[in-house]
Amino acid sequence: MKPTIGIIGGSGLYSMPGFERHEERTIETPWGAPSDAYIVGELAGREVAFLARHGRGHRLSPSELNFRANIWGMKSLGVERILSLSAVGSLKEEHKPLDFVIPYQFVDRTRGRVSTFFGEGLVAHISFAHPICSQMADIAYAAGQDAGVRVKLGGTYLCMEGPAFSTLAESNLYRSWGMDVIGMTNLQEAKLAREAELCYTTIAMVTDYDCWHPEHDAVTVNDIIANLTQNAANAAKLVKAAVAAMPEGRTCKCGSALAHALITDRKAVPEATRKKLELLVGKYL
Repeated sequence: MKPTIGIIGGSGLYSMPGFERHEERTIETPWGAPSDAYIVGELAGREVAFLARHGRGHRLSPSELNFRANIWGMKSLGVERILSLSAVGSLKEEHKPLDFVIPYQFVDRTRGRVSTFFGEGLVAHISFAHPICSQMADIAYAAGQDAGVRVKLGGTYLCMEGPAFSTLAESNLYRSWGMDVIGMTNLQEAKLAREAELCYTTIAMVTDYDCWHPEHDAVTVNDIIANLTQNAANAAKLVKAAVAAMPEGRTCKCGSALAHALITDRKAVPEATRKKLELLVGKYL
């Protein structure tokens, strides 16, 4: 069984309802262990791999996530597309709790997280002006509408470090920048997916209004958990519809993202690095 579609489940989404013939696969990567075993099975007639981003039981904080291992594991399974589900706070009145937003852009406010596979003698500079696969985003948006979910296409996801929620000053600053939603995980995934030549899109599931809203002046975990449950049910419906609608082949540019990104003289790449990154760059070296 070779899954071509990957699903990363965020807070409140630790399994994927509707899986058939599923099995667990534990993968070791050059970067260490992923967040959990991958659940590989059939969903809506397609081979799919599911990963609980924070581990089952929510054991890993955003700053502890091994993003490289998570994306590498998907690539090694044969995945070509990743649907990433993420709980977020809203920075605009129009994005209400229980709404889903499929952002086009990211802004990085994390500190010191590793978000590249490259280094150790091989330098790559990917194009990241448009960080998500627009074709996948369109499919996810249409799937949300078909599933009866309040879903919006476009906007910007601000990725903060966490694990504490924003101060009021920070929340108002991000609003002044025109940001739409705020989360703690998806920027690194998007960069690494691009380096791995995988299509990637985020389904940002709004749980709260962050702390800027006068009627929601403090974000509490209890408030968020109540909305996570409903969001998880809606996410399952959207994902199943999106998987069913996903075309077999890819016509976007995501699958050739490294074609013009490798800057190092091929003769200068250390043999150990060649071997380590064979999965990503073998066809180019």
